[in-house]
Amino acid sequence: MSKKATDISRRKFAKLSVLGIASMPLFSFRNELLKTADNSPKQLEIHLFSKHLQFLDYNEMSLAAATMGFDGLDLTVRRKGHVLPKNVSNDLPKAESAMKKHGLATTMMTTNVWDAHSLVNKNVLETASNLGFTHYRTNWLKYPEDKSIIESQALFGKQAKELEILNKKLGIIGGYQNHTGKNVGAPIWDLLPILGATKGKFIGSQYDIRHAVVEGGESWELGLKRIKPFINSIVIKDFKWGKVKGKWKPISVPMGEGMVNFKRYFSLLKKYQIHVPVSLHVEHDLGGAEKGKKKINITKKEVLLRIQKDLNYVREMWKNSI
Repeated sequence: MSKKATDISRRKFAKLSVLGIASMPLFSFRNELLKTADNSPKQLEIHLFSKHLQFLDYNEMSLAAATMGFDGLDLTVRRKGHVLPKNVSNDLPKAESAMKKHGLATTMMTTNVWDAHSLVNKNVLETASNLGFTHYRTNWLKYPEDKSIIESQALFGKQAKELEILNKKLGIIGGYQNHTGKNVGAPIWDLLPILGATKGKFIGSQYDIRHAVVEGGESWELGLKRIKPFINSIVIKDFKWGKVKGKWKPISVPMGEGMVNFKRYFSLLKKYQIHVPVSLHVEHDLGGAEKGKKKINITKKEVLLRIQKDLNYVREMWKNSI
């Protein structure tokens, strides 16, 4: 471990000790701090999707994420998010300050940005870039009914190229998340004509393994192999199929209890040398926090316990995958 990493670890532990958190039995601070202090490429840089802490303010969410051992937060800078786009100039610096106060990286954020000509979007990206954010998730797209898919993909490719130019100017990287359903990019192959219109450096794929397996079934490995040149961040979560009110649907479950083969997935990430920021989404039952609700029906302690259980699983599975 480098001297810099050791210093960071000591400062982080000292901060937690002063706050009276290091002595709490709830979290395995010593182990987690040692893990997060190692910044080598062999370690995952894991950020918690801040949607799950919408019931907390900037300082409380940052303290909670740091306490659990996350490297940073994937901050929601969007409608109904922690930072509203219209208030980004005033509120994003406040969120960034709280994150840095608790030793969290200001790397990732989730946005509604797609239109490169929107003044609101430009302000969001410029403000974020100036504060040190390097990666963001774009808005989702839908196919219009009055155009063919091929026509739409050509249009989206043109828009992606325009956004890429803006991103390059501001020094920030955008990633389009694949998401199940009728969204553009639900099937991984769907994204290739769009991202292929760009150089793939300042705009690309935020690869979501959960949604890739839902849509791709056993062929998800082919999709990963094809999209890998464009991957600039990844989302981690798990699911299984089940019946809800008589209809089969993908149901979010705790990490390791679902259908995603994380051992195989992590081994492929290592094989392909995909070292990018990671956003952990915890979309199983968190008493409403999984949906971003500001009022939850279980205790804060229980929410954090369930989140950290998923984090611990990811750390352990990554460590043991070959």
